[in-house]
This record gives sequence, structure tokens and C-alpha cells, in this order.
Amino acid sequence: MSGAPLSLIVEVKARHQAARDIVTLELADPHGRPLPAFSAGAHIDVQVKPGVVRQYSLCNHSEERDRYLIGVLRDPATRGGSVAMHEEIQVGDLVQISAPKNHFPLKPAGRTLLLAGGIGITPLLCMAERLAHTDADFALHYCTRSAERTAFRQRIAASGFAERVHFHFDDGAPEQKLDLQALLGTPEPDTRVYVCGPTGFIDAVLSTAKVSGWPGERLHTEYFAGTVADTADDDSFEVRIASSGASFTVPADKTVHQVLTEHGIEVMVSCEQGVCGTCLTRVLEGEPDHRDLYLDDDEHAANDQFTPCCSRARSKVLVLDL
Repeated sequence: MSGAPLSLIVEVKARHQAARDIVTLELADPHGRPLPAFSAGAHIDVQVKPGVVRQYSLCNHSEERDRYLIGVLRDPATRGGSVAMHEEIQVGDLVQISAPKNHFPLKPAGRTLLLAGGIGITPLLCMAERLAHTDADFALHYCTRSAERTAFRQRIAASGFAERVHFHFDDGAPEQKLDLQALLGTPEPDTRVYVCGPTGFIDAVLSTAKVSGWPGERLHTEYFAGTVADTADDDSFEVRIASSGASFTVPADKTVHQVLTEHGIEVMVSCEQGVCGTCLTRVLEGEPDHRDLYLDDDEHAANDQFTPCCSRARSKVLVLDL
């Protein structure tokens, strides 16, 4: 399996400072044609510059076909993507993107809780728009470091669902901070929880929910960054290509994706951190060493697919369905 190709050319029609260190970019077809449809929670791959592809959630209303709106955080730990989006891409530029993909879709529920941390608001804002449009029961809790770092405040205040949104600022009074135990301490029947944001924020939400007895199938997540893996004990292993029988050594200091690329075998990647699932590849034999945040525990246990951008092997050989 691989992600969608970068098959669309769009023009940057507008650019706004949405909050401190956050810009929004409005993308549209250069000739005014409708863009491919998308659903709440979807994202696109964006070629930020040659060889650098990053994913951004779509945060406008999912019924809009004339534009895509994305929000970009200037990440101090950037690997080059966010700085380029902030400093190099300007109004009028043409940008190559993929069609929308959705690994974080809304599912039917009696009630929906949306929990956003920082830039994690982007897919959840689109979800809130959709839920409000369908008169669904929901609440959005939006946690940021401070009011000046809170994107889309004016848009939310002007929306028809403003009363369902609760802001929580790290530098604010204690009583306004998000109390996860109070919110999630008792599982609510027919309620689903969607959480997006930094890894620590997501982990705090999930651990509170799971300890409180929320079923895993009602907890939905999307990570924006991978974890830092301990590579001290990494060793080399072999990958074998099922279609050709070719076998390659993956040394300790290279990823499977890097080795495959060196040998002319293309596996599309995007985040390169095991977050997005773009590079997901089927494993026919062997045991992967999963280091992604995309697959769930059951999918890891099945050991029939892995993310070659970051995951490795526990067995001496992995046979890949390529």
C-alpha cells in the first residue's frame, strides 16, 4: 500500500497569520475548477520543496469545493518543512499536493467529544463544522499555551457552535484548565472521543480514558509528530522483495525506506515519522519492530504490515509484498 500521488497543482490564494507561530494557507485550483471532495478529518500531502513532503489537515468546511484551508505551525524542532511553509511559500505560488485522504474520519455517535492540543485543532475544527451542520451533539475542548497562540479564535467566536467550545490556556487561571479526570472519568454511553495534538497531550487523554474504562474502539487519535526512538540497540537485518526475490541489507543507521530507495524501489512516504500511514507496506514473512504511531495495538500484533519510514525488524529477515 502507498499514499496518493502528488497529482494536483494548486495556487496559494491567501495567507494569514492565525496566531503566534501559526499561518493559514488557502489553496485553490489555478483555473477555478472544483477541487476533489473531502470529509471531516481529511488531510493532504504538500510538496513543500523538492524532496520534502508534509501532511496538513484540512480545516475548512468539508462541503467547500473551491478551496482547501490548512494551518501550519512553525515548529522549533522542524526538519525543514514548517520553516519553508512560513518563509518561502507565498501568495501566487503554485504548489503540488495529493488528493485528500482520511485516516481520521468521524463515525456515528450519540455524542462526540473533540479534544485539541495546539495545532491539533485543524482536523477537529473541520469536524466541529460538520457536526454542527448535522445538528449532532458535541463539545470541543481546545488547549493551547496562551490566548495569543490560539488559532481560529475569531472564526470559532463567529460560528454557530461557539457555545460548545471550551478554551483552556496553560498560562490561564487554574479553574479554566482542562480537567481530564472530570471530563473522562466516567465513560459515557454512545460517546466517541477524538483527540489530536502533541504526543504528550494525546497520551494524557488516552491514558485517562483507558484507566477510566473507555472502550478502545471509541477513542480516535491523530498524531502530528512521531516519538523519539531509542536507536542504541539497532542492528542490521535483511529485507526481501517478494516479487523479485531481491534481498538487501538494512544497516543500523539507515531506514528500510532509505535502503529501498537506494535500490530503485519506490515506496511513497510523507511524514517519515510513522504518523501518517502513507508508506504502509504489507509484510509476508518475519516480525517487524513497530515504531509507528499509526497502527493500533491489534494491528501491531498481527505483524502483517509495517511502516518502512521508521520501523525495523525483530527477525533476521522481513519479506515485503513489493
